[in-house]
Amino acid sequence: MDKSYKKFLKDITTFVFDVDGVFTDGSVLVDNSGELLRTMNVKDGYALKTALTKGYKVCIITGGTNEGVRKRLMGLGVTDIYMGSHFKIETLNDYLDIHKIDLKNILYMGDDIPDIPPMQVVGLATCPQDAVPEVKAVSTYISHKVGGTGCVRDVIEQVLKVRGDWMTHFSATND
Repeated sequence: MDKSYKKFLKDITTFVFDVDGVFTDGSVLVDNSGELLRTMNVKDGYALKTALTKGYKVCIITGGTNEGVRKRLMGLGVTDIYMGSHFKIETLNDYLDIHKIDLKNILYMGDDIPDIPPMQVVGLATCPQDAVPEVKAVSTYISHKVGGTGCVRDVIEQVLKVRGDWMTHFSATND
């Protein structure tokens, strides 16, 4: 694995994530009422909550519109959740304008074609191991974890460790 991505970790203050294929394995379970159900990894939840507690910004940009996903992420403390976004670069630009964040301070993790435009402009473009080939081609770092199995934690933990913010407290958190 190319270690050149590590030089970017110290500059990251903001995490931007897609949902399906990143927080989830990309599959959906359809119940009898037509509700689409997803599974998320609690280790990702712990890392996300830790990053927020340490003052990092977290933004979710997803094409999906599942309110259960919104509730889960809000329960972890995420307030910047953009759902139904089909032009993710526009959503990212709006978020950056609101929060006055420099692109070099952004880590973006996506797994599919709609994630490519924002990945091409951020400081550190990352993806899960099972991302589509086109996304892997524009990623500076490809996690050893597949979507839904801890790839979010992988990138958050690496940034927080480099910046001295990982395991500096042992408070109980609900993940």
